[in-house]
Amino acid sequence: MRRLATTTVVLIALALGVGACTAEAAPTPTSSPTPTPIARAVGIPDPLQRYTLAQKVGQLLMVGTPAIGPDPRTVAAVQNDLVGGIFLSGRSHLGVDATAGVVAAFTALLPAGSPPLLVATDQEGGYVQVLSGPGFSEIPSALDQGGMSPTALRDAAVTWGAELAAAGVTINLAPVADLLDPSVFNPPIADLDRAYASDPGSAARHAAAFAIGMRVAGVTPVLKHFPGLGSVTDNTDDTVGVVDVRTAPDGPQVAAFAGALGRGDAAVMMSLAVYAAIDPSAPAAFSPAVTTDLLRGTLGFDGVVITDDLSATDQVAAWSPGDRAILAVSAGCDLVLASADPGVAAEMAAALRARAEADPAFAARVDESARRVLHLKGVL
Repeated sequence: MRRLATTTVVLIALALGVGACTAEAAPTPTSSPTPTPIARAVGIPDPLQRYTLAQKVGQLLMVGTPAIGPDPRTVAAVQNDLVGGIFLSGRSHLGVDATAGVVAAFTALLPAGSPPLLVATDQEGGYVQVLSGPGFSEIPSALDQGGMSPTALRDAAVTWGAELAAAGVTINLAPVADLLDPSVFNPPIADLDRAYASDPGSAARHAAAFAIGMRVAGVTPVLKHFPGLGSVTDNTDDTVGVVDVRTAPDGPQVAAFAGALGRGDAAVMMSLAVYAAIDPSAPAAFSPAVTTDLLRGTLGFDGVVITDDLSATDQVAAWSPGDRAILAVSAGCDLVLASADPGVAAEMAAALRARAEADPAFAARVDESARRVLHLKGVL
């Protein structure tokens, strides 16, 4: 599922001490380069062929719903647009059993023979913990987790992951691998105690320990927010024109991700900030230079890549929901997250289908991402 360009990662690790273990102009959606096809044995039918375009596009969307109960707009997205992933949002104190009931209500919507749903939430700990109540632990913040030994953190994460699995959650949008930068005022990460450390080696070890614990429990971890939100001075959720002027392709923020990815399989979430030293023309989730060239090329990551929320984030408000989805998939993202406003899902799905019907290269890009998502689900 994931490989790393060994020479590059080792050089970054040695250089940085990673242990072994203003709004920019809006980019215009354009035709996507044809992706490198995944090799298949001669004469064996491609199982992806049994899915319609609408089904494949649906696998590329993850739509939010309150953790306390289904949002009718999310129900419609699953039923009408065949959306293959849901995100449990907000705050729920109802506990494991009630959460499992919410998940079961969505699972019941799937037609017979459909791929299973991806069910995600934000269970980082500290200020960012969606699910609590009977059966769920109170998880300490990443800053506090950073004071634990990696072994103790891994063992604790196994427990936290098992609680999620019992509630029907299959993917946790955690851990945060962003590196704490003490030299800047950092609202999205430092202010909420979401970073493990300011040292890339320590941050990588702790993010990896959390991720390993999740995997042991049967939950897919998501390292976020690539290539790092630790050096921004504004929050992309509520600010336009967030630009990181510090993070470089060979810098410590990227090294923390490289070190964590080197310790096992995980998905990766893309930041919505603009990175002046990597690609000053577009937010990272819309940037082939960041998503395809740096993450997939330089770091050799070939697993699932998910966007940060593209439904109601101020940083991407200049683009229509449909264009946001097209730009993200064109850049190399596999899952488009619409967590805050499920009402945009229909427009996103329609835009992706229309572009795929008109552009064979983009249709191939959709196939590539659908294949990765279905593989994550254990279907392909």
